[in-house]
Amino acid sequence: MPVKGLVQRLQDKEDVVVAEGYVFEFERRGLLRAGAFVPEVVIERPDLVKGLHEEFINAGSDVCMAFTYYGHREKLRVIGREGDLERLNRDALRIARKVADDTGTLMAGDLSNTTVYKRDNKDAIESTEAMFKEQIEWAVEEGADYIVCETFSELGEAMLALECMNKYGNGLPAAVSFVALDKDETLDGFAFDVACRKLEEAGAAAVGLNCGRGPKTMLPLLKEIRQACKGPIMALPVTYRTCPEYPSFHSLQDPVTGQRAFPVDLPSQTCGRTEIANFAREAKSLGVQYVGLCCGNASHYIRVVAEEYGRRPPASRYSPDMSQHYLFGKKKSS
Repeated sequence: MPVKGLVQRLQDKEDVVVAEGYVFEFERRGLLRAGAFVPEVVIERPDLVKGLHEEFINAGSDVCMAFTYYGHREKLRVIGREGDLERLNRDALRIARKVADDTGTLMAGDLSNTTVYKRDNKDAIESTEAMFKEQIEWAVEEGADYIVCETFSELGEAMLALECMNKYGNGLPAAVSFVALDKDETLDGFAFDVACRKLEEAGAAAVGLNCGRGPKTMLPLLKEIRQACKGPIMALPVTYRTCPEYPSFHSLQDPVTGQRAFPVDLPSQTCGRTEIANFAREAKSLGVQYVGLCCGNASHYIRVVAEEYGRRPPASRYSPDMSQHYLFGKKKSS
C-alpha cells in the first residue's frame, strides 16, 4: 500500500514528526569530525547509518531522512574527498529508501546551506545552483518522497534552493527552513516571518526554522511565523539551553570555562527531556505540523516529541515509569 505523501498529510491536517541531528549524533559516537562535519560515515559505516535511521523511526519519526547534510561538493572538497561526492549521496539515499520502505515511512532527500553562496555574486550563485542541481537530481533518481532544504541564513539562498527544486526536482515537494543565529532576521535583512511567507508564496510545502536556536529562543519566532504564514510551518530546534543572552547554540558559553561551548562543550548546555516535552506541547498548541529536533537530538528526545504529539511509537514501551523504581516508586505490599 502506498505511503501517504508529505503534502497530502499536511493538507489533511496531520502532523509529521521528523528526527534530524545525524551530524551531531555521529560526531558524538566518534564517527564524524567536528569542524568539517562531513558525513563520511555513510561510506565508511553504512550499517550504522541504517541503524540510526531505524532507531529514530522506532522512537517516532515519520520520516527517514537521507544523511546528505553537508554532503555537498564544497564540503567534500574541503576534506579532499570530492571524488566520493556522488557515491556518498547515492549511498545515503539508498540506505534511507530501504529503511523507509521497510518501515512504511517517508524518505526525504536533504539539501543544506552550501557555504559558498554570496548574494550579488554571479559566480557564487551559479556554483550554488550547480551544487543544488546535482544533489536534487540524485535524490529524484533514488526515489525521495520529498526534499528538505534547510539551515539557510539568507532568504536569497533559500529561495535559490526552492527555485532549483522547481527546475530539477521533478515535482517533488520542498520543505524549506532557516537557521536563526543571534539576530531575529536573516543575514540579508528579512524578519523570519516575512522570509517564510515569501517562501510559502513561492511554493514551498512547509516553511520554518531548524537548527541554531534551542526551544526557548525558537518559540517566539515560531509565533510570528505562524501569524504570517497560511500553510504548514516547521520547527526543529537544537536540544540546547539557548536564552535571550545567548540566542543560538553557537554563542553559548561553557559555565565552567567561560569559553564558547560550540561544539565540543555543548553537553554542558543540554536540555532536559521535560524542556523538550514543554517545547513540543507549545509547538503543537501553535499549530506546528512539521515538528522535530535538530543538532543534539537522540532517540529518547524524539520519542518525547512524538508522545507529546499524541503518538505511541514502539519505543514508548520503554518510556520512564518511576513507580517501578526501588527508591522512588510506590512500595508494594507483600
